[in-house]
Amino acid sequence: MKLIGSLTSPFVRKVRIVLAEKKLDCQFELENVWAADTVIQDSNPLGKVPCLMMDDGAALFDSRVIVEYLDVLTPVCKLLPASNGRERAEIKCWEALADGVADAAILVRLEKTLRPAELQSADWVERQLRKVRQGLQVMSTNLGETAFCAGTHYSLADVAVGCVLGWLDFRFPEIDWRGDYPNLAKLFDKLSERQSFKDTVPPR
Repeated sequence: MKLIGSLTSPFVRKVRIVLAEKKLDCQFELENVWAADTVIQDSNPLGKVPCLMMDDGAALFDSRVIVEYLDVLTPVCKLLPASNGRERAEIKCWEALADGVADAAILVRLEKTLRPAELQSADWVERQLRKVRQGLQVMSTNLGETAFCAGTHYSLADVAVGCVLGWLDFRFPEIDWRGDYPNLAKLFDKLSERQSFKDTVPPR
């Protein structure tokens, strides 16, 4: 297998962490989707990373699809329950919430870095930041004082939440989620001790 991605994307990091936790060998190929010479469309028609290239040439894209596939390849460190019941749905909902916060924050960054200042919309930026704030609040409320996001064990929910919190630290240090939500900070600090998280910290 070959993973196409970047070192800074929270979605690529999520896949890389899952690969590490599952102890799966996978070549990692860097791709800048914003470069004029990008060829990501040859693998993913949506022009996004991550994209997982299979040994037979088939491609999987969208991080949620990729990590769900990877979790069934080996019983090591199961991140999703086998059954399609309530527990699995809860974990996937955590993942969707974390990914949604990341999506909104990324849109803000793109608006501020790629669009000319005179064309930027303050109202649109605020709309996206409101999603980030509300998402963080719900994460904190749902986590409460429990050790992990869903159930009593480390799961894909924790991976997804850890990735978006790390990305906010990286790209939006002005968002004081640590001060506002100490329980999320405690969870993130614990996750950051895992080797898979240490090995995938975005370069500064």
